[in-house]
Amino acid sequence: MQLHRGRLIDHVHLRTRDLPAMKRFYKAVLEAVGVPLVEGEIPGAGEHVYADELWIDVGEPASHVHLAFQAPDQEAVKRFHAAALANGGRDNGGPGERPYHPGYYAAFAYDPDGNNIEAVYHGPADRSADSVVITFEAPKG
Repeated sequence: MQLHRGRLIDHVHLRTRDLPAMKRFYKAVLEAVGVPLVEGEIPGAGEHVYADELWIDVGEPASHVHLAFQAPDQEAVKRFHAAALANGGRDNGGPGERPYHPGYYAAFAYDPDGNNIEAVYHGPADRSADSVVITFEAPKG
């Protein structure tokens, strides 16, 4: 089995009171930036959804967070924002250049639980890898 992970954050865990609303929202916004949302259930842990390092399940929200998803281009940022607003999100800043650094193009929306969600395109860049690959071996014995 293999997992693809980033280098600093292992995972971000969001808890929600309304998993169907969050599932609809995140499926739409992540699809806009090219990342599939996976649904599942773990015995004893209940229903959940996840995508790469993001994990969402049912529970009491402890706090609101800001999450920024990487977008492959400006058009994906625009699709993200439109998908967010069409799927239960609230506007928190439409697509456009931001002053954080030259080429920073982003859009912001609040998800159904009030988390501040962003899609950002940093401009043309070469990456050393698409992700870190972790390969698990079967236990011996």
